[in-house]
Amino acid sequence: MARPDKAAAVAELTDKFRNSSAAVLTEYRGLTVAQLKTLRRSLGENASYAVVKNTLTKIAANEAGINTLDDLFNGPTAVAFVTGDPVESAKGLRDFAKENPNLVIKGGVLDGKALSADEIKKLADLESREVLLAKLAGAMKAKQGQAAAVFQALPSKLVRTVDALRAKQAEQGGAE
Repeated sequence: MARPDKAAAVAELTDKFRNSSAAVLTEYRGLTVAQLKTLRRSLGENASYAVVKNTLTKIAANEAGINTLDDLFNGPTAVAFVTGDPVESAKGLRDFAKENPNLVIKGGVLDGKALSADEIKKLADLESREVLLAKLAGAMKAKQGQAAAVFQALPSKLVRTVDALRAKQAEQGGAE
């Protein structure tokens, strides 16, 4: 029978998996406490980084409906639970791993889809959500401007065509 403290830990981890938009598994072997503190700060405000027990975390992930991470629960494991922008946290992990090669990104999950370590690095290369939304808004505004120009061009072209037809009729009528 499960001990109450372990059951509580599994329940807490299950809630974290369910309430997170992304979770990234890392191996932290060889990092000091000070380095882990720096890593936690580099992840941003919308992420938490927790050193976890593999067995309990595997059970919690399965209870949360995530069974694609089972192979990654070996060795010393820590999980970054992301509740906000996953790109920001992925950038923080990637940049920290460049400076501290002891941090190894194993893989993760984003909105229920499994991600490999390479896919997480590609996610880190994306621009932030705010920048992407600004670009989208700019593109939509440009398309609206183009549409307005087209709609404005149609009536003015019609007026020029009608004027040209009148002038042609006046010429033909005057020549007869």
